[in-house]
Amino acid sequence: MNTAKLDLVVTGRVQRGEQWKRQDVHIAHGKITAITEPSATTAAVRTLDVGDAYLIPGMVDAHVHSLSHPGEGVAASTRSAAAGGVTTIVEMPFDLDGPINTVERLKAKRELVEREAFVDVAMMGTLAPEGGWRAAEAISDAGAVGFKVSLFNTDAARFPRIDDAELRNVMAATGGAGRTVAVHAENNEIVQAMLALEKERNPFDPKAHVRSRPPVSETMGVLTALEIAFEQSAKLHLCHLSLPRSVDLVNWYREQGLDVTLETCPHYLTFTEDDHDAQRGRLKINPPLRKAADRDGMWNRLAAGKIDVVSSDHAPWPTEYKDHEGIFANHSGAPGVQTSMAVTLSAALGRGPEAFNAAVTSLTSAPAERFGVGHVKGRLDVGFDADIAVFDPTTAWDIDADDMFSNAGWTPYQGLRTSGRVTTTISRGTVVWDGTELLGVRGRGAVVESA
Repeated sequence: MNTAKLDLVVTGRVQRGEQWKRQDVHIAHGKITAITEPSATTAAVRTLDVGDAYLIPGMVDAHVHSLSHPGEGVAASTRSAAAGGVTTIVEMPFDLDGPINTVERLKAKRELVEREAFVDVAMMGTLAPEGGWRAAEAISDAGAVGFKVSLFNTDAARFPRIDDAELRNVMAATGGAGRTVAVHAENNEIVQAMLALEKERNPFDPKAHVRSRPPVSETMGVLTALEIAFEQSAKLHLCHLSLPRSVDLVNWYREQGLDVTLETCPHYLTFTEDDHDAQRGRLKINPPLRKAADRDGMWNRLAAGKIDVVSSDHAPWPTEYKDHEGIFANHSGAPGVQTSMAVTLSAALGRGPEAFNAAVTSLTSAPAERFGVGHVKGRLDVGFDADIAVFDPTTAWDIDADDMFSNAGWTPYQGLRTSGRVTTTISRGTVVWDGTELLGVRGRGAVVESA
């Protein structure tokens, strides 16, 4: 190898097995060309030594909604991603102007992404109810890395429910197309009945949202998706799970041979239902926040390797959609793509090396592999894209909305102090965030497809 042709050498702690060692990461033409012992004589256009900070693969955020609200868009969500160590987002298909359920709509969105993105984007499709499953292969061929459907009827036009009979067809079609189907797993009948009850009882109590979606509504949704996926031999991914019991059910099916993964989110690892007292509608998220015992149980399972993915579920509603007095008048979801890595890794550090290493995997290689981009993303290894997040565990971060690049204008983590933060983000060999300033440019991000 001619080291004189290196564009960048980054030195810091790199994971090797279960250990973290100071290493040089050699980068040329946007790819990692070698990882070696540190050397002062390696020739490169630029060198960056980050001391004992961790060099972590850029986060692959498996759950981002850039276009649910017109005030956000791909540019804002991906610049937020860059500032948070996220070098690839998996973009969800439920957009304000309609779901991405045809080849034409996917191609149009791809053109938008290529004009707007600051970091790389993998695109999800969805399948319309009543026969839309027939388009699975064509949408896959057009570049969708997977499909997402919902068992709960969030919005009949934008985010519709797939019933159980249709879900069997969806599972068969996505499996035939070689793609993972991601499922929002909440039982529609239970939630709708409880929503009607809670709206009548006390719609101004923010915890009415929690009561409207009891634990059984999640576990019943999870079981439905698991059993149909098992019957159809599908590749299944369960989105944003909030309960330890849900995790246990998924792992039981995994032991039976089902190709299944699951994700949780930093808000389920950080907040509890009692935080609604202070933040009210800003913490209205589906599924809802749970009890402290559930939060701790999720951490225990993450540390044990039973939770595959941690994603942000970035849903950047501005405050006028979140601050209504009546809890059910508020939209569900919260911004999070910029804070996910720092919040998760800081909390994991406090729980020990096992939790930290598991958290790293859940943010990087696991989501990359699940959504078919693990051949170029999610690892620091020769031949992979040079996507690196420098995480400094000694640099505390007082999270503040003024530091956010999302157009939402707020963060549920306002005032939270993390023990570490992302001080540099490198996307395909280019520094796009230096800890203070966003250096990336609109349109630099590329669409990433499955291998």
